[in-house]
Amino acid sequence: MPLKIIDHFDSSFTLDPEAKEALFSLLKSEAFIKQITEQMQYACEVTELLFQPVPYSVATPKGMPAEFEKYYESDAHAIVNVPPNFMFKAKIFKPSRLCAIYRKVN
Repeated sequence: MPLKIIDHFDSSFTLDPEAKEALFSLLKSEAFIKQITEQMQYACEVTELLFQPVPYSVATPKGMPAEFEKYYESDAHAIVNVPPNFMFKAKIFKPSRLCAIYRKVN
């Protein structure tokens, strides 16, 4: 089966205000922040920046929209896959995957 090359992938999306509020409530929860802090080995807070992962390409070698690559390369930020159960609880079905950006807190 040959690989399909994608020249352009539209990563834009809009979340319903209630769904967005529910999602950020879960992403900011004490238990989830504690879990991220343990894994990252530093305290962090959610930045309320979300993006949809994109297919790998020459233009998007990190699998994310180009404007978010600065966070990937930053020591002060962490990119976290939004857990599928959070997406389900917030009633977000499109897009099917999201990533959240967390900021290191001193």
